[in-house]
Amino acid sequence: MSIKSNMESLIEEIKILEKNSISGEKVNLIAVSKTRNLDEILEAISGGAIEFGENKVQELREKIEVLPEQNFHMIGNLQTNKVKYIYDKVRLIQSLDRVNLLEEIDKRAKTSDIIVNCLIEVNIAGETQKGGVAYDEVRSFLETCLDYKNVSIQGLMTVAPDTDDEELLRNCFKRMFKLREEIKNSYSEVRMDILSMGMSQDYRLAIEEGSNMVRVGSKIFGKRIWR
Repeated sequence: MSIKSNMESLIEEIKILEKNSISGEKVNLIAVSKTRNLDEILEAISGGAIEFGENKVQELREKIEVLPEQNFHMIGNLQTNKVKYIYDKVRLIQSLDRVNLLEEIDKRAKTSDIIVNCLIEVNIAGETQKGGVAYDEVRSFLETCLDYKNVSIQGLMTVAPDTDDEELLRNCFKRMFKLREEIKNSYSEVRMDILSMGMSQDYRLAIEEGSNMVRVGSKIFGKRIWR
């Protein structure tokens, strides 16, 4: 199947999955375009893709330059020294996970007199090889974020473990949904509009358990191209 038809099929499938979600919310699809070329991205756009996710700053900058009308998200680990290149060009930074990154984003945003929208990345399974705030430390980190007025926390993001264990994945997604709901009920000044969880291998489970944003790459573009 073509990228265009993959995209169209995925959009239709997500509409069906939304009906079985515990939240009942509309699900926003982020097409993960890392390592993909312009022609592939344009084909995804022809199939209905509106927003794209990138995890490397240089690649993100190059794609924004040729596709300035598209909405791009930073979904990978973001080094503080590279914030200056993308903070004012992306719709959302999904990988906010430490104070020095928070400080740098806020500093840059303040200089430009803008608000930068971010998600707190949560390391839901405590995996040492992954970034993200530890589950039990999310509230404390959120309270720190509230002191930085040019950063707006829009919700939470997680990358679930790479496993076929459906029970484990469901448990991770359930805990994320619970955390989001607890924060919504405890912090009236915080927007918790977005729960970004679910990728090509587990987006169906994630949507069922309350995700309203999924980040899908290989399901759209085919097997990942490594660089």
